Amino acid sequence: MPAEKISIDNAKKEKLFYFVANVVVYRESDARCLILKRDEREKVHPGKYAVPGGKLEWKDLDIANPTRLNGEVLDFEDGVEDLLKREVFEESGVEIEKDLVYINSVSFVRPDETPVVLVKFAAKYKCGDVKLEKDRKSVV
Repeated sequence: MPAEKISIDNAKKEKLFYFVANVVVYRESDARCLILKRDEREKVHPGKYAVPGGKLEWKDLDIANPTRLNGEVLDFEDGVEDLLKREVFEESGVEIEKDLVYINSVSFVRPDETPVVLVKFAAKYKCGDVKLEKDRKSVV
């Protein structure tokens, strides 16, 4: 029987991680990459310059709308692609192409003791002018 809700009640605590993805946005026309200043309230590298990205959230796995049922497993295809497309647009107003190129990954422990898996990608700039979220600065 497929899951009826998302919960960490049955998860093994030693198996839990935050899942974070970042993307290098490359614009071929002028050979530039998008770099944004992180919010001072961030737990990791506050106020530093970085490429856009974000954390996979519970709401990203809409239990009522999986992309497919794989036996009794609810699949959410393109979750990372959708996460990065949304985060880049929210943070900068820029749209990226759907195809991602894997760069590498790193696991680390945040200063607040939260374990994280960070997966890094590259994507081509699709369109849009940089319009930053409030209190952000950018380098394009």
